[in-house]
Amino acid sequence: MEQSPVRVRFAPSPTGYLHIGGARTALFNWLFARHEQGTFILRIEDTDQTRVVEGAIDAIFAGLRWLGLEWDEGPDVGGPVGPYVQSRRLDIYRKHAEDLIANGHAYRCFCSEERLAELREAQRLAKKSPGYDRRCRNLSAEEIQTALDSQTPFVVRMKIPLSGETRFEDKIRGTVEYDNKVLDDFVLFKSDGYPTYHLANVVDDHLMGITHVIRGEEWIPSTPKHVLLYNAFGWADALPEFVHVPSILSPDGGKLSKRKGAAAVTDFAEMGYLPEAVRNFIALLGWSPGGDREKMTLEEMIAAFTLDRVNPKGAIFDEPKLEWLNSEYMKDMAAVDLLPRIAPLWIEKGLIAEEDVERDREYLCRVIELFKGRTRRTHDFVDLAGFCLRAPTSYDEKARAKHWSDPAAADRLAAAAEAFANLEPFDARSTEDAVRLLSEREGVSASGYIHPIRLAVSGMSFGPGLFEMLEVLGKARVVERLRTAVRLIRSGRVGTD
Repeated sequence: MEQSPVRVRFAPSPTGYLHIGGARTALFNWLFARHEQGTFILRIEDTDQTRVVEGAIDAIFAGLRWLGLEWDEGPDVGGPVGPYVQSRRLDIYRKHAEDLIANGHAYRCFCSEERLAELREAQRLAKKSPGYDRRCRNLSAEEIQTALDSQTPFVVRMKIPLSGETRFEDKIRGTVEYDNKVLDDFVLFKSDGYPTYHLANVVDDHLMGITHVIRGEEWIPSTPKHVLLYNAFGWADALPEFVHVPSILSPDGGKLSKRKGAAAVTDFAEMGYLPEAVRNFIALLGWSPGGDREKMTLEEMIAAFTLDRVNPKGAIFDEPKLEWLNSEYMKDMAAVDLLPRIAPLWIEKGLIAEEDVERDREYLCRVIELFKGRTRRTHDFVDLAGFCLRAPTSYDEKARAKHWSDPAAADRLAAAAEAFANLEPFDARSTEDAVRLLSEREGVSASGYIHPIRLAVSGMSFGPGLFEMLEVLGKARVVERLRTAVRLIRSGRVGTD
């Protein structure tokens, strides 16, 4: 029998932002679909209307697209098995719930919320496991009709077998088995006309031809219910392969918090991460490409991605590793490609104007090139490279006390300014030669010039190699800043503000 083409789905609920765990599930589905030349579907599961958050669908779209994960079928792109938003498929679920009642696999439950609350409290006091007591499971036809005639609200419940086991194969965990007697007669269809997750999920996966269900391990306890539903509908031969991926854990092994990785995916953009790096990082949370590879192109990830390399063990969210990956991506990117990511940050801080980006493109790219080997996030270009865009208005206090307190400091800076003004060409080699010559003439070490000059042109005591930095800044900026420092030192007005 020929194997069906791979069809996978990412099915988030619009209850908030797309977080790292959801993004990792989406990425695994997307990579598997691309590896197998299959189809990646986006489906919005919004049957719990009480939890729907306004704007969440757009936030999910934005998060996926920021990561570069486009879908083949979905709410905004259409497809042959839509609609792809569950609240638009209510008639489909209602019909399937009625089919289950008709074939004896489900029943109407007329128990009120008050009775169910009393039942739960009694079970709690008796220290029993919570669950429905199946009071309505065996109502007579007359009792059911009477309740319907009186318009008593009802839900539809699954009729779980009272004995035996339900088992399924997990692609990365092997055989998983549940005793049916521990399973509750769970609700399939609510009195408000909406299905529960379990019914809608199974019906949609079947009608949409899903071949592999790749989702978080927190859904393992739900899977026997889904298997029973497949059996009840007569779809046992079309059961998808189940793949439950490991949880993502905080560095201390506990649950992720917003402070420890569980932020919105788009928040990582705000934190200065590149989507390429975040995508690469989350791909490695529970999956290994083999060997010692870590930094990978998207094409390399697609080629290497197989389900048998997904590890069932929990994956640690290691932010230092994410920072390292981000730095590697920035290091390898051309400055002209980094500029659109960094320029908005400079504009936001008032370091440049929007019109400067195109006019000064060449200079801005040289600044990025100078610093990209020293940065971990795009925000570092604001903190480290700001002096390249605006002359310093303050100077590091400790460095000032150390390097400008010498009575000869102003004279040395003046001499350097004069030497640099006459240099042609003005580059790293010529400026270094000029400083070495000045230090030899005065009989002091080169550091007697290097440190004061660095402070004068940048306001800081650290940064890239001085002479490479001077070349990027250019003669006019360097000479002007040196002369400004000389005036401040000689006037005694130099300060930190």
